[in-house]
Amino acid sequence: MVNIIETDNISKKFGNFIAVDSVNLEVERNSIYGVLGPNGAGKTTLISMLCTILRPTLGAATVNGYDIMKQAKEVRGSIGIVFQSRALDDILTGREHLEMHASLYGVPKDIRSTRIEEILDLIDLGDKADEFTKTYSGGMKRKLEIGRGLVHYPKVLFLDEPTLGLDPQTRERIWEYIENLNKTEDITILLTTHYMDEADKLCDKISIFDKGSIVITDSPKNLKRELKADTITLTVDNFEKFQDLSAELDFVKEMYVMDDEIKLMVDRGENLITKIVNFAEQNGIEVKSVELDHPNLEDVFIKYTGSSMEGEN
Repeated sequence: MVNIIETDNISKKFGNFIAVDSVNLEVERNSIYGVLGPNGAGKTTLISMLCTILRPTLGAATVNGYDIMKQAKEVRGSIGIVFQSRALDDILTGREHLEMHASLYGVPKDIRSTRIEEILDLIDLGDKADEFTKTYSGGMKRKLEIGRGLVHYPKVLFLDEPTLGLDPQTRERIWEYIENLNKTEDITILLTTHYMDEADKLCDKISIFDKGSIVITDSPKNLKRELKADTITLTVDNFEKFQDLSAELDFVKEMYVMDDEIKLMVDRGENLITKIVNFAEQNGIEVKSVELDHPNLEDVFIKYTGSSMEGEN
């Protein structure tokens, strides 16, 4: 498939601080691509460069075939943007927001009204279109922001932490909406997120982003399959003693300690829980809790970064 976004060692420095460090992305047309990483990893800076808001310090990139530095106007005409900070005017209605955006982006007058009705139907806000946005719920505001980013028929939609601060039920509705957009609007979606379940649910491919760099890129399914291990999570009354004795557990592939928990990477964990608990008790260590999980993106993130999403070593 043809790539609609490509970057070539794109980098951004602020003084001596490297926010984005030699990043290479290849985003296929009509895909949902995720950049997964903790807050402060450089995700928003990366998107800001691709949207021509920030100029790269080094490297290059194209969006929809346009060079982000030499053809910035064409890039901006090809994209929609929804940043994590809200940017709605409470004294405007939903329809007025869409009309203003359509006008700013030069949507022809003869099709503007039709397009706005299409968007209102797409985001399921037709019955609220003429109400002030200050009356909207958080989920409605987010849907309006996404719809506003679509009104001018962009080829790429950038979503920066699209469900940040939303409750679980609203997050799932937004996920369904994003998937529907990708299928019905002939649009490529690049989203940043620090929610593992969001990346797993939505993305055809993800890049794990840490400290300004990409550490691994693949589909969520392939990344989880690569681990080939279950995770047994323990809390015990003596972490140091358990760590000192853990070498005797020769079936443990890897071990991490974080957030007052011990995570053991093993094969067929359901067959090993009893053995681990007995081992601890035989050595005078009390097991306070034990939990078995099959591979997920949190485990993948820990494997490739050495820390949890919260950044704890």
